[in-house]
Amino acid sequence: MIKRFGLLLCLACLSACGVTESVTEYLKGDSDNAEPPAELIEFRQRLNVVELWSENIGSGTDKQYLKLAPVVANQRLYVADADGRIQARDATNGNQIWSIDTDTRITGGPGFGENTILIGTGEGETITYSADDGEEMWRTTVSSEILSPPQKALNTVIVRTGDGKVFGLSGNSGKRLWIYDRTVPSLTLRGTSNPIISGDLVIAGFDGGKMAALDVRTGKLAWEASVAVARGSTDVERMVDIDSTPLIVDGVIYIATFQGHLSAMQLETGRVLWDRDISSYAGFGVDQQNIYVTDDKGHIWAFDRFTSTEAWKQEKLHMRSITAPASIGDFIVVGDYEGYLHWMSKASGKFVARTELCGKRIITPPLVVGKILYGYCSDGSLTAYSYR
Repeated sequence: MIKRFGLLLCLACLSACGVTESVTEYLKGDSDNAEPPAELIEFRQRLNVVELWSENIGSGTDKQYLKLAPVVANQRLYVADADGRIQARDATNGNQIWSIDTDTRITGGPGFGENTILIGTGEGETITYSADDGEEMWRTTVSSEILSPPQKALNTVIVRTGDGKVFGLSGNSGKRLWIYDRTVPSLTLRGTSNPIISGDLVIAGFDGGKMAALDVRTGKLAWEASVAVARGSTDVERMVDIDSTPLIVDGVIYIATFQGHLSAMQLETGRVLWDRDISSYAGFGVDQQNIYVTDDKGHIWAFDRFTSTEAWKQEKLHMRSITAPASIGDFIVVGDYEGYLHWMSKASGKFVARTELCGKRIITPPLVVGKILYGYCSDGSLTAYSYR
């Protein structure tokens, strides 16, 4: 439970003023009252990490603390920066295929679906582009700032806004088809959980610890469930935001909340299968056996995804503002606030390699496609790695 006055001021400013800093600024040691980040330990590198290529994409996201994560589809990487540039690059060699300047402040995206690139802006615009050549298709305005990537399926565009709403828009024109609305608590973390489309359902997490499953075409509520309940006497203590992106594996949804739980839920019904007391806003990764989660102190945990049994815990990245873990082969990888990527064994959590991606913080989790890992730094550098 958080009791420090400095954090209260940070969070209040986030909610009331709409600034683009994050609670992680405080957690990684920017406040005099914060715990200092751990020093990096020395270890024997047991994995040979190979840089395949590296490119500078643009201005990145450093000043705004935006999670503009790259997305990959059809052997192409689509990347956006805060100044409004979108690029398509060959995922194998990094060569640029097309680049456009949208002349807008991108705050959410890029999303991908049905050969369409989608972005959201700070002014509440949803804009769609052809994935083939970047030509604009349509744009429309929703109720408020968009901090997560819009998604598209079944010719419907799904948009999550900062004021607690989920919109369903026509994939052809952007016309509003439906809206789902939840009340936003008076104090929240900066950011929103990314909606996930599974079949004909949209799975969305909200500030306040609620999850909802909505019909993609109609917005009809299939189920709603609480994965965390607010407790405490102050607004800070009662924060149980869902800021991490849900992950779905074999009909099970995995979700984590700040000052709440890590939970497994049935996709079709929303029934909670198990939960563990853990606080996370960075998020988690999953494979066929385990779920790997970064908690709010920068500790990485591994749990059996069927039973929730703890496999191991890695604490040596304490307060280093760690990203969600990415799963690649027998390893997981996280980024930190100094621009390092840390490679750990899935079996033990021990470090096997460390690579320096950049000299700035890494905000978005690494992206893994097959045996290639893509790291995107907040200074705009995008690098592809493999390993031996």
